[in-house]
Amino acid sequence: MNPVVMALSDGWVVAKRNLIKIKRIPDLLIFSTIQPIMFVLLFAYVFGGAIPTQGVDYKEYLMAGIFTQTVAFGAAITAIGLAEDLQKGTIDRFRSLPMSRAAVLIGRTTSDLLNNVLVVAVMSICGLIVGWRIHNGFFKAIAGFLLLLAFAYAMSWVSALIGLSVKSVEVAQSAGFIWMFPLTFLSNAFIPTHTLNPFLRAVADWNPISSIVLAIRDLWGNAGTMPRPEGFPGEHPLLLSLLWIAGILLVFVPLSIRKYRQAASR
Repeated sequence: MNPVVMALSDGWVVAKRNLIKIKRIPDLLIFSTIQPIMFVLLFAYVFGGAIPTQGVDYKEYLMAGIFTQTVAFGAAITAIGLAEDLQKGTIDRFRSLPMSRAAVLIGRTTSDLLNNVLVVAVMSICGLIVGWRIHNGFFKAIAGFLLLLAFAYAMSWVSALIGLSVKSVEVAQSAGFIWMFPLTFLSNAFIPTHTLNPFLRAVADWNPISSIVLAIRDLWGNAGTMPRPEGFPGEHPLLLSLLWIAGILLVFVPLSIRKYRQAASR
């Protein structure tokens, strides 16, 4: 069998195994959806009145940031799942089977992507309830969701490397989240970046989170007349987002596969 076909076929089997685990432990899905819903309600009704917007209601301005933050934080599930499989010896059992070496990582990231699809669907319903709307038509709406899920998939490979690099589930849980906080909050997810000092503004404007958020706002018609980043990040957010996604995958897919081979041989 062709190695690529074998990797995809075996990866789907591993993905189904991970999805069955979520079905048997529904708490994983419940708590992964409660947090973003709490963020929507908190920012929309508590902090929203203190954050001025131009040409758009803050609830609509907010949702692209909440969506992006949620899938970025959700990538930590990949790190935790792989660390757990390593700790319990599941990876060793996979090594004894006639399956592709890449299947475990492909299956893990694919199942987490499908989990993100469900989380995003729940969040969309919550957003519609609080007043969020998409104004640019069906095709741009779908393009925005596809961009969001592509970013989620790329971030899962970053977390895969983290999960394979640590020695326990507890460390994976901390390491999978801690670097997300500065990445998410030093961005335009919740506030316009023009309010920051020049150095932090430059960092925030080139942040991949900011690129994804601004591109989605443009696609959904939720950007309003808010001040935009200067230069390339403000003029071509969609192109910059695609470059970030491609760059993350090009770097972290081979690194994760290499780390998996090292971890599996320990």
